[in-house]
Amino acid sequence: MADRFKRLFDLLLAMVATAVLLVPIVIVALLVRLSSPGPVLYWSDRVGVRNRIFRMPKFRTMKTGTPAVATHLLNDPDVWLTPVGGFLRKTSLDELPQLWSILAGDMSFVGPRPALFNQHDLIALRTEKGVDALVPGLTGWAQVNGRDELSILDKVALDAEYLRSRSLWLDLRIIVLTFLKVVRSEGVSH
Repeated sequence: MADRFKRLFDLLLAMVATAVLLVPIVIVALLVRLSSPGPVLYWSDRVGVRNRIFRMPKFRTMKTGTPAVATHLLNDPDVWLTPVGGFLRKTSLDELPQLWSILAGDMSFVGPRPALFNQHDLIALRTEKGVDALVPGLTGWAQVNGRDELSILDKVALDAEYLRSRSLWLDLRIIVLTFLKVVRSEGVSH
């Protein structure tokens, strides 16, 4: 799929999604604000195309002061969750602010999930396989094939498979599969 067409697709879909999801976005923002002290959004440094760092927003699901590491690296992640954090993660509602990143051009709807700036092993493997050439996505081939349950090697192998096979039809398939997985709360770590 041509990069310009994919960008146009992302822009149109992000504008429609933002309009349709505006009320849920406002409700979630209020829930986050009223349930714990701190900002509504958590901005994390993420690795984008060609390993460029960008700031990605999510609704805050963890208490302020939580270490900036992948959730699975925390000793007891549940201790750090806000009162609504588990629900937001389980339903993937915490991801809604990433529509901003899509509109800004830092992300696409479909691509490898953006690594945290300190996930050096994941970044190195993706660079080795050429996956760093892809714009990171809200969802991706790895997300619909295991998400948080996958090892880093398996994620990168799936990201590389997407790099070789990407097309409009594959992107549409991934979006539909993502919707089904989110509805079923499959493969989500809290």
